[in-house]
Amino acid sequence: MTTIAAIQFQSLHDYEKNVKKATDLVKEAKKMGADVVLLQELFQRDYFCQVEDYDFFAYAEERRTSPTLAHFRKLAKELSVVLPVSFFERAGNCYYNSLVCFDKDGEDLGLYRKSHIPTGQCYEEKFYFRPGDTGFKVFKTKECGNLGVAICWDQWYLETGRLLALKGADCLFFPTAIGSEPVLKRDTSRHWTNAICGQAALNIVPAIASNRFGSETINGSTMIFFGSSLIANEEGNILSQAKKDEEKILIASFDFEAIREKRRTWGIYRDRRTDLYDGILKGDLTEEGK
Repeated sequence: MTTIAAIQFQSLHDYEKNVKKATDLVKEAKKMGADVVLLQELFQRDYFCQVEDYDFFAYAEERRTSPTLAHFRKLAKELSVVLPVSFFERAGNCYYNSLVCFDKDGEDLGLYRKSHIPTGQCYEEKFYFRPGDTGFKVFKTKECGNLGVAICWDQWYLETGRLLALKGADCLFFPTAIGSEPVLKRDTSRHWTNAICGQAALNIVPAIASNRFGSETINGSTMIFFGSSLIANEEGNILSQAKKDEEKILIASFDFEAIREKRRTWGIYRDRRTDLYDGILKGDLTEEGK
């Protein structure tokens, strides 16, 4: 059995306090029996992508010299937990929304760069980040199975979960920063929950999402993040979900070998018709697009 925790907390405009909060919650999750702990997207600070501000590029860290990664790598080894860690990456002249996964012994298992980059009011990520160039990544841990990782906006694309599953993922991890929609002017938390559960159900793979909560104001722009972090099993059923406005550690255990057997008995992967799927690579399949 592998026990997975998802952490939800309110990020503050203070790097040191956020890192300490995340550290304390990871330690608490370990006490609860967690083997793997997922933290939310860009948890080190406010979600600065609400606005376009060149000063915020100073937050970016190089992978090899990142104080954030060094801290959580040490923590992973100290606690013997697997930690996928989101961070704002600088690589030469390029900037990415990235994640590094550390195994229980502190080994760096690899880097993932967010593939789908959103843009729009309060989600100005295209100003800061290049689209990821790593492809979808599955990290093979020594004791906790194969962890498929994507970041926030990636979770809305059904191709993300399927490709991670085809690469051998035993579970899907989605660190997230999502909240109020000033353009849509509606609460999308239920839709978001359904998207995570759909990724799990269609691929027969558990899905775990960690989101922040609370109000954040940057340069006159305000967002309210809706929390609702969750853990769904391989059938898309919610095993545990946080409220919209609470600090919470969610936890659930999975028998990955039993779930692999369930995938085999369903035959979903056996019966795929890859010869019919070429159209998925096109943007338009209407008469006008042919």
